[in-house]
Amino acid sequence: MTIKENLENVQARIRQAASFARRAESDIQLLGVTKYASDEQVQELIDAGLTTLGENRVQNAQARLERFPDAQWHFIGRLQTNKVRFCEKFALIHSLDRWNLAQAIDSRAGQWGKIQDVLIQVNVSGEESKTGLSPSEVRSFAKRVLQECDNVRIRGLMTMAPLLEPQAVRPYFRETRLLYEDLQQELGVTWDILSMGMTNDFEVAIEEGATLVRIGSALFSEEDSV
Repeated sequence: MTIKENLENVQARIRQAASFARRAESDIQLLGVTKYASDEQVQELIDAGLTTLGENRVQNAQARLERFPDAQWHFIGRLQTNKVRFCEKFALIHSLDRWNLAQAIDSRAGQWGKIQDVLIQVNVSGEESKTGLSPSEVRSFAKRVLQECDNVRIRGLMTMAPLLEPQAVRPYFRETRLLYEDLQQELGVTWDILSMGMTNDFEVAIEEGATLVRIGSALFSEEDSV
């Protein structure tokens, strides 16, 4: 299948999952993950109509941001504090997970003259191989960012589920969505992004409330991605 056909297929699957959950398709944003894609494939994806893209390696992303300036780029990988200086052009950072990183982003954003949008990464599964705050830590962390980081704007939460069969990860997505809802009520804020779900489980994530799904291999595979 071509990249255009893959994109249409993924969009159809999003539409079907949204319909099953009685949600509007327009409430769910598709982020194209370009980690393993060539520049030619990225261009094909943009030409097919998807211009919201994500990279997870800061320094490798610099050439992409310069080559494709009309796309909206998100940073989705683990971010080291000494790499924050490369993040000025990212519209959204998905992986805020510790206080020194919040401070680094706040300081750099002040220098850039912008408010940097971020998501707090939550490790709902408790896996040591995954980064992110535990659900019990998110409340106090978010409150501190709200109080002390004038140049950082929290837009919501991001999580990565364990690599299991799709139905087996449903409880992790549900827990994150409930946390997302509870925190907004407790902190008196309004968030709009719940980033969860990738190629292997994004339909379940949508059914459980995801507003953004991160899709890579289903867009770039030459085989049928269903």
